[in-house]
Amino acid sequence: MPFKLIIFDFDGTLADTRDRIVSVIQQVVSKLGLPQVSNEECASTIGLPLADCFRKLYPFLDVEQGEMCAETYRQYFFAHSEELVPTLFPDVLILLSELYKRHILMGIASSRTSRSLNYFVERMELSMFFKYIVGCEDVPQCKPAPDAVNFILRQCRVDPNETLVVGDMPVDIQMAHTAGCHSCAVTYGNSSKETLLSIHPDCIIDSPLQLLSYL
Repeated sequence: MPFKLIIFDFDGTLADTRDRIVSVIQQVVSKLGLPQVSNEECASTIGLPLADCFRKLYPFLDVEQGEMCAETYRQYFFAHSEELVPTLFPDVLILLSELYKRHILMGIASSRTSRSLNYFVERMELSMFFKYIVGCEDVPQCKPAPDAVNFILRQCRVDPNETLVVGDMPVDIQMAHTAGCHSCAVTYGNSSKETLLSIHPDCIIDSPLQLLSYL
């Protein structure tokens, strides 16, 4: 399949943000006096909108309380944003450069806020690779809804069957399925291979450069 467009998730797919996200969640938990949770429990929420992360960790929180936790997270993040800039997974830059040389359009669809997403992309000098960068508040519904993918498809004027969505979490693959796109799950992020296989991606890779072999 000669894909014209590849849409990447950011956290756990392009950038290794797990430890940073977990650290900020734990800071918020401590500040708000919430019951302690494990790092693994925190990591399991990656890919969800912030308020949903906290409501998954603490089902007793109502919508307003979840938003309060999310706002506390955002305040901490932007107070420490410089030290929270992540690193790319090995060989991601090689992958993006090769796709760029092949004139394949690329986009990012993330549950992260557009402010933090664009900040990271700019600080990591990745802007040249991506046609569109879509954060959670840029669309009516976040993952697993297909809104972010559909937005990029419309802007790029590319059909779903010519598009590949790449991500590390079940919500990424579900988003691809709902949008009618092809899907590629990565095992080096925040989900296990078994979990990813259970939602039936079109392909699954263990390292970024394996994507080139699939293409």
